Amino acid sequence: MRKCLVCEKGNLEKVEDIVLDIEGYVFVVKGERCNKCKEEFPYEEETQKTITTARKLGVWPEPMKLYRHLSKSGGGLVFRIPTDLEKQLKLDDKTEIGITKVGNKIIIEPEK
Repeated sequence: MRKCLVCEKGNLEKVEDIVLDIEGYVFVVKGERCNKCKEEFPYEEETQKTITTARKLGVWPEPMKLYRHLSKSGGGLVFRIPTDLEKQLKLDDKTEIGITKVGNKIIIEPEK
């Protein structure tokens, strides 16, 4: 048996009842579950089948990639968030955001 990657105390046991909820659709897949912390690890092939099915159902869209120009304001650069994203993420001018640099990528996410 393999040790749990999360708690490092429990052992991973094979299971066939990992529940994945994607936009209200419930998928039950095979994988492994830690007998201590209960963390679940679906098998890669199960996850890929779930993603393929979710795409066919239209609940797993392709990643959104938008292109925008930066503008100058004062001494820095400004990035404008499109209105549709603002509404989807329920952002407003009081929303605090976190900005993270990962390699050459910038991750911008609302702080909860």
